[in-house]
Amino acid sequence: MTEKVINPDENTIFVGNKPPMSYVLAVVTQFNGGSDEVVIKARGRAISRAVDTAEIVRNRFVQNAKVKDIKIGTENITNEEGRNSNVSSIEISSCNNKEKSLVKNRYNDFAIMSKTNKQ
Repeated sequence: MTEKVINPDENTIFVGNKPPMSYVLAVVTQFNGGSDEVVIKARGRAISRAVDTAEIVRNRFVQNAKVKDIKIGTENITNEEGRNSNVSSIEISSCNNKEKSLVKNRYNDFAIMSKTNKQ
């Protein structure tokens, strides 16, 4: 049995200045392509956009996706002038649970209640 070798950069989405829905599309495409895990990375002002992306994916598009791990840190960046500055960074690892999630809503509950009342 051969194991599938996964390139870590293949499932990584780097968040920048585009609108969050651009990154949501990238994450959903990765999940639909068969990836079990997607990592969303961002630095500096893009951190809030990365969090928005992860939450939009989890709440609207892939309901059975779970946040597996969140890593935060600081990176030391040297700019063009030679000065060092610290920039915050985040890595959000999301995994797609293959188990079918039970979707409950008030209409399903009503249908179940009406069936049990008839018997």
